[in-house]
Amino acid sequence: MHANSSVTSLVDVLASLRERVMGVSESVLSTGDGLLVAADADAVQPEAISALAAATLGLGTRMAQQADAGSLRDVVIRCGGGQIVVLAVGERALLSVLGDEGLDVAALQRETPAIVEELVALLSGDVSS
Repeated sequence: MHANSSVTSLVDVLASLRERVMGVSESVLSTGDGLLVAADADAVQPEAISALAAATLGLGTRMAQQADAGSLRDVVIRCGGGQIVVLAVGERALLSVLGDEGLDVAALQRETPAIVEELVALLSGDVSS
């Protein structure tokens, strides 16, 4: 279980995505098996996003393997009202980033390594093996 300050730090990192990348509206951090860890979300149900992110990344990984396209970096879902990007955070966590139609995917891809590094560092001290 996380200490409150650790969860606050995780939420702060997630919230910083809104400032770093134009178009980000919400983000959800979850375990690889789809359990909610932390969220910066208002309009979505973070628990549902967590579960669906695990399934999405699993399917994306299988598709990449079947297509012999190399290791999966992320899954981008483009919708009529916005976009969702799901990516791995270390070996045991997932990040789902939800954005509006104006989501700057290029900026998100530039910022992702630093965000993932921050989240991995915070999780390494908080998630037991």
